[in-house]
Amino acid sequence: MSTFAELGLLPELQKAVADEGYTTPTPIQAQAIPVVIAGRDVMGGAQTGTGKTAAFALPILQRLAPHANASMSPARHPVRALILTPTRELAAQVQESFKAYSKYLPLRSTVVFGGVPMDPQTAALRSGVEILVATPGRLLDHAQQKMLNLQQVEVFVLDEADRMLDMGFIPDVKRIIAMLPPKRQNLLFSATFPDEVRRLTQALLHEPVSVQVAPKHATADLVEHKVHPVPRERKRDLLVHIIRARDIKQVLVFCATRLGANRLAYQLNRDGVHAAAIHGDKSQQERIEALDAFKAGKVGVLVATDVAARGLDIEDLPYVINYELPNTPEDYVHRIGRTGRAGKTGEAVSLVSPDEHEKLADIEKTIKKQIVREIVPGYGPDAARASSLMPEHSERRRDRRDREESKLTGQSRPAPSPRQPGKPAGKPVDPIFSQPYRETERAGASAAPAASTEPKKPQRQVAALLGGVRKTGS
Repeated sequence: MSTFAELGLLPELQKAVADEGYTTPTPIQAQAIPVVIAGRDVMGGAQTGTGKTAAFALPILQRLAPHANASMSPARHPVRALILTPTRELAAQVQESFKAYSKYLPLRSTVVFGGVPMDPQTAALRSGVEILVATPGRLLDHAQQKMLNLQQVEVFVLDEADRMLDMGFIPDVKRIIAMLPPKRQNLLFSATFPDEVRRLTQALLHEPVSVQVAPKHATADLVEHKVHPVPRERKRDLLVHIIRARDIKQVLVFCATRLGANRLAYQLNRDGVHAAAIHGDKSQQERIEALDAFKAGKVGVLVATDVAARGLDIEDLPYVINYELPNTPEDYVHRIGRTGRAGKTGEAVSLVSPDEHEKLADIEKTIKKQIVREIVPGYGPDAARASSLMPEHSERRRDRRDREESKLTGQSRPAPSPRQPGKPAGKPVDPIFSQPYRETERAGASAAPAASTEPKKPQRQVAALLGGVRKTGS
């Protein structure tokens, strides 16, 4: 099929799709839309960025079109379609799609998710909506306050089911399913299908039609993959070099942890690279502001955890950089799916340190592709190791260690003796962990206590760094 009209969509939906600039359905849309319109349960799989949301949003709107009305009575607008998503960003994106596609139909939609006040959401639910997009936790919050009646739901969509599994939402999903009427249409869409998700489909779907337009864990063909080997301590230097050398104006950088994302964003700003962080510890307002600034070009680097791997739809995003590889290979697929979307090309760069080689092997096995290795001159393993031995690096490490020791002992470590002229510089040695403990090395210890003429001070016990309990002056 070559046009949306050939899929049997209503003129109102065809016009709305045209307003969004779409003329030809993607493979997942061409296969899924007729099946969903026919009322069949669907297990749909497609890599991110292929139009998966429209594949279920358009036929759902077509099915609900006979119920469309302009009445002000909430009773005339019960929830008839429920879409569950794992993240706030994805929920907001899905609801925006429903709103855009239904602009010529009097159907109401809203979204509920955590991190924001409940009152505006409660007001929207009380006024009546036919289409509800939600995250599991906040939906259950509204259900406990008796704000929801899901007994008229005709279509239930579980989007990104594998992510639901990863985030531990499956028990909540099962509680929500128990609130729905037994007779309904079920659609399960996901970019990947782990075995656990396939088992879930057996209980949820009734004689489903499987729509798989790409192999399991496949990545977009228009995305170029590349690995830069680099020791961990040189990753930030290489990241800044790549951004400046390629004059990158917009890049999404992934870290493994929330703390790491915050730290990297802070350090990049300190290095003169304008960056913002987005992760689960940020409030929803902070996440919206960071994403809006990134889309508007006010921030060139958006540092994110895997919470942003799904649901972020950034037009023409040219680069995704894995500052740290994800813990699960499937998340690599979702991360790089933020670029190379809707027929556009993109580049996915991974900065891989020696301790991540096993993760890289798992990723290559999952995507069935060997990623090209490319050493950046001056940042390869050997050059990076040599750079880490430069005096400024050793100085920073020593200063940081001294500050930490001072907090524990209340005393400062004496400055190390300067290196003798002509003596070759070797690997920097940690004076705490590389030498046996000697009594005379303690701060404040005297080589000849008997010769001291100072009055003896009262003794008290303090904790000495790695030295147990000792006696010292007050």
